[in-house]
Amino acid sequence: MSDNASSRFPSILIVGAGFGGLGMAITLKNAGFREFTILEKGASVGGTWRDNTYPGAACDVQSHFYSYSFEPKHDWSRKFGLQHEILGYMEHCVDKYGLKDHLRLNSEIRDATFDEACNEWAVTLTNGEVLSANVLITATGQLNQPTWPTIPGMDCFAGKMFHSARWDHDYDFKNKRVAVIGTGASAIQFVPEIARQVESLSLFQRSAAWVLPKPDRPFKRWEQALFRALPIWDRIYRYLIYWKNESRALAFTKFNGLLELFAREARKEARRHVTDPDKLKHIIPDYQIGCKRILISNDWYPAINRPNVNLITDSIERVDQGGVVTADGTHYPVDAIIFGTGFRASEFLAPMTITGRSGRTLNEAWQSGASAFKGITVSGFPNLFMLYGPNTNLAHNSIIFMLESQFRYVLDALRALAKYPGSAMDVRQDRQERFSNLIQSGLKGSVWDAGCTSWYLDANGKNTVNWPGFTFTYRFATRHIDTADYQFFYPSKPA
Repeated sequence: MSDNASSRFPSILIVGAGFGGLGMAITLKNAGFREFTILEKGASVGGTWRDNTYPGAACDVQSHFYSYSFEPKHDWSRKFGLQHEILGYMEHCVDKYGLKDHLRLNSEIRDATFDEACNEWAVTLTNGEVLSANVLITATGQLNQPTWPTIPGMDCFAGKMFHSARWDHDYDFKNKRVAVIGTGASAIQFVPEIARQVESLSLFQRSAAWVLPKPDRPFKRWEQALFRALPIWDRIYRYLIYWKNESRALAFTKFNGLLELFAREARKEARRHVTDPDKLKHIIPDYQIGCKRILISNDWYPAINRPNVNLITDSIERVDQGGVVTADGTHYPVDAIIFGTGFRASEFLAPMTITGRSGRTLNEAWQSGASAFKGITVSGFPNLFMLYGPNTNLAHNSIIFMLESQFRYVLDALRALAKYPGSAMDVRQDRQERFSNLIQSGLKGSVWDAGCTSWYLDANGKNTVNWPGFTFTYRFATRHIDTADYQFFYPSKPA
């Protein structure tokens, strides 16, 4: 902890300097907490918006709602923010709220262990340094560990190979033959950008994505000026975005038939832009829309239709020195392979080892699937609070809204702890199980239960990622902490 930090209890370690970690830190600081440190494994802040710098990287939630409610930005350049602009916004927040003194960059956690003798978390960094704090708040996100496929022969490839989340900006695509493996949210954005530069692009698709038009455009100068001059209009605009997005929750959770309207729009867009009948046949999904993440783009279908883009749906058998070989024996010679294969979203807190009471690890507690009370606390792991934890992801609205609900809940928990200095709070197992059963019951019959394979599901086929309802119900459920859901206890060894 910093020497000049105040002695206010409790001391806090925040893991991650993305939207969750920075927002939590600002909330703490505004509430008068000073003794906290943000540990960030990277060399700078930004989380997924620092890591994903591929061409065309942008948000699929409207700019004014993909920002903190307490820190509006009036000069967004577009309706949907670009990567560099979102990252700049986060850096602005660090400066404005004086978080630099609380930041420790290049500080990756190897493991964290709860010491029952003193009710403290001992956190070991990968360099061997050990830190301690009363409270551990994780804000590692769900999109921070890239998924690398295990394809035979990858280590033999003689060309360039990288993941979209680790983009090589020094690589010159001009006149190159490029393979892209994966057609998810990242590929939807970078494929149209590089397709214009390459000689040929072999796009390997395991399953097609539902892609809707993106209602995006630049903001006009007068619109930005209006947001700045009339903050109330900025609030109203944000409010309108919220309810427009929120209304879609019904279609995802209860009335899946409503999603067919979106499916018709996607098919219409595909037919309008893709003239190659073979490509068209394979670019429209055969599963229910919404079962996997719905994507938005205005240039995906035109990119697919380009003569230099080859859409390949045969499974990949291996990679050799000069290219990719599919199951039918066809060899596709390429100079570079880009993996747009997404993230290990259901592996929460990986690769850290978290050990709670009685030496039990989080992996052991989650053998049958990740779960947490209100997506924030786990029984057996006192004073551990997770931001963007199990079943708090959204398919219809902004995760920032969910995070701000969690900020308030964690702050309320810290205030409860402050009333009993030295104590620890552990969510009761029965409360966690009741909540988890409620979540899984809510997911039954939802569109994510329609039978497709997606990153929403863990290795056991359990949806440990999505919130099955409205965000305002989550806001209501986390409006304050009910201490009856927790047991408080003092150190086993008196100080």
